[in-house]
Amino acid sequence: MKILVCISSVPDTTSKISFTDGDTKLNKAGVTYIIGPYDDYALARAVELKEQSGATITVLNVGGADAEPQIRKALAIGADDAIRVDVEPTDSFFVAEQIAAVAKEGNYDLILMGRETTDYNSGVVHGIVGEMLGIPSFSPVMQLDVNGNEASMTREIEGGKEKLTASLPLVLGCQEPIAEWKIPNMRGIMTARTKPLKVIPAAGSALTNTEKYSLPAPKGACKMIPAEEAEKLIELLKTEAKVL
Repeated sequence: MKILVCISSVPDTTSKISFTDGDTKLNKAGVTYIIGPYDDYALARAVELKEQSGATITVLNVGGADAEPQIRKALAIGADDAIRVDVEPTDSFFVAEQIAAVAKEGNYDLILMGRETTDYNSGVVHGIVGEMLGIPSFSPVMQLDVNGNEASMTREIEGGKEKLTASLPLVLGCQEPIAEWKIPNMRGIMTARTKPLKVIPAAGSALTNTEKYSLPAPKGACKMIPAEEAEKLIELLKTEAKVL
């Protein structure tokens, strides 16, 4: 079985975000980057499947050279080789287009990625990739087992969980508790240095352009309402917060 794991390089969730060039670009100075947390779950499950069935794992990242530390970490965790599409990931469709192009050439049985990235949170890339490849896609997958050419999954749905089976190939968006995050050991870190990392040009060009970024509005003051004044709280939720 050939597995393609798509990873994103995202700012650590504790990073302080600001913008440059008239709020048209993210200010990367002083920002720590990590593998997307949901992508980490996808990678961890892929490594478990590799250990169980002898699968091979290719890691794919759409991004610049500054993402290579995260790619090397994925190799240290257990991926066999890596591909980096040398282009800025501008929007979900463009990223999906790059993934689909690589997947078509590599003929992978299973394409895993996080349910969403923690920077843009679009949560649509897996569905677009599945449509481009003409194969089923499911998300968010919380449990995954593969037996031969069939995958058994549990995914989260509104109000509960859904169990289903599907034939490979598949595209899956993953989330906890599909696997436990894995920490690379010293041997993995050393061998990751020699594992192949192929850099390829982008397929096509982006269809969108970012005009401006803005930070969320600062939080307002907090009003404390005594517990015995529930009617006042309800009135404020209607008239001020306007959430009722």
